[in-house]
Formats: sequence, C-alpha cells, structure tokens
Amino acid sequence: MQPWLSHAFDDDKLKEECGIFGAVGVQDAANFVALGLHALQHRGQEAGGIITYDAERGFQSAHRFGLVRDNFTSAKLMETLPGSIGIGHVRYSTAGSKGATAIRDVQPFFGEFAMGGAAIAHNGNITNANAIRRELIERGSIFQSSSDSECIIHLMARSIQKTIAERLKDALRRVEGAFSVIAMTRTKLIGVRDQLGVRPLVLGRIGDGWALASETCALDIIGAEFVREIEPGEMVVIDTRGVQSTRPFERTAPRFCIFEQVYFSRPDSIIGGRSVYETRRQIGVELAREAPVEADLVCPVPD
Repeated sequence: MQPWLSHAFDDDKLKEECGIFGAVGVQDAANFVALGLHALQHRGQEAGGIITYDAERGFQSAHRFGLVRDNFTSAKLMETLPGSIGIGHVRYSTAGSKGATAIRDVQPFFGEFAMGGAAIAHNGNITNANAIRRELIERGSIFQSSSDSECIIHLMARSIQKTIAERLKDALRRVEGAFSVIAMTRTKLIGVRDQLGVRPLVLGRIGDGWALASETCALDIIGAEFVREIEPGEMVVIDTRGVQSTRPFERTAPRFCIFEQVYFSRPDSIIGGRSVYETRRQIGVELAREAPVEADLVCPVPD
C-alpha cells in the first residue's frame, strides 16, 4: 500500500450512539432539527451539525463543537439556517482517539452532484470503510475528513443512477456494517435502515410536515406524532406529498442491537413497540430473580 493511502479511520472512529434527525415541510426546519438533536444529546455530546435548504439562499450549514444548547439556541446562528427542510447530527467519537477531532469530521456531510446537492447524516459503523476508502483514493477521490461516513458521499458520486435516492441505494449496497441514514436534497428527506436493523430510525408527523429521528423522544419534543419505525432494509423518500417506501436490500433476519434497550437509548423512547424504561425495569426484575440480594438500594454502574 502506498504511504499516502495509509491514513486509517482508527484515528477518529465514531461510536455507535450518534444521533440523527431530519424534518421536511415545516417552517424554520432548523429549529425543529435543533430541538430534535437536543433530545438526542445523550447519543453524542462532542459536536453537532445542521444543514438546511432554502430556495433563495441554497444549502446552508453550521457545525459546532459542544452541546446543542450551547450552539443552536442562538437566534443569530439559526437565522443563517433558513428553509423548510433540514437534517442534523450529534456526534460521539471514541474517547481513545489518537488526535483531536477536527470540525471537518462533524456531520452532516454534503456533496454536490449533477442533479443537485445532497447531505447525509449517518449513525452506525461501516466495517469495510478502510477498504472502500483505499479503493476510492486510488481512483481519484479526495477525502476531506477521517470519518467512515464520508465514504457514502463518494460512493454516491461514482454512481450512474439519475436520482439522489437511487445513488444512495447504490452506495449503501457497497458498505458493510450498521447504518441508519437520513439524507436530504432540496425537496426530499430520505431515511434508510440497514437490513439487520442494528440501529433505530423512526418516522413522525408534525402538522403538514414529517420528521425522521433516531428515537421517539426526539419526536416528542417537537410535538410530532409517532407514525412507525422504519423497518430493517427499508428506504423512505419523503416530501410534501407524502411518504414513498421501497425495499432496496435483501431481506434477512433482523439483528437489533440490544444495547439500544439497555444503554444507548433514552428511557422515555419507544423501541420495537415497547418502552425502553419498561424493558430496563423488567431486566431488573429478572436479575433480582436470578441473583437475589439483600440491599437497601440497587442502581446501575455509574458512567
């Protein structure tokens, strides 16, 4: 391998519990996205980003280190993110990363294609990212970050499909591992979940608009009605006319990550039709049956 190909994602590997959110068909979408990301803050506290689209000003973005409440509550900043469609991401990188995270590594990522711009926010791990990255660099791709998620944008750029949604399908067929992805074009919000359903993704209705989120708690905070979970292997394409669903990936038995129920997700979220809090309570009941103990108080191991 050439020395200039030796850069690996290990320097800045993402943990699994990043949070993603998107909204379409709502006035001042950035405000909804910021609220949704605030509700998902437990999934990532290091940094966050929002991208929106406005017909007059085009795509606009803001990426910041720190908590949502410290960055995306500024009226001055939010005025720079106009539009009725937007997506966002909160980031959680590995504590043992070799170097400090750069702002270029903060999602969402954006790419300009022949049919228009598109942005993506990804939650999960791409296990063959290093191999894909080497291949793409050898073919002339220029990476701007050390994130495995940027591979998706470059794979989309090399697709010959005519729409962003079809290019995203092409790209995700190449990757291995876990992904829940929210993407946006100028008018459409796209949600995709890998065929194993490792990471969660939910759909909500807010007035005449729609929202996608990692967890239902992010729908609650914006007053959205929970519609359903995006199924494993499903892609939804959403605009002001409604939701279109396709199944671009081979069907297989789902393998949902149990850590969503026991650790990653917020207790007031609903996963698989069941309260996360209730699941954890029942786990405690079963633990008490299997390993009884005389104690005044039983609590989780502190973080």
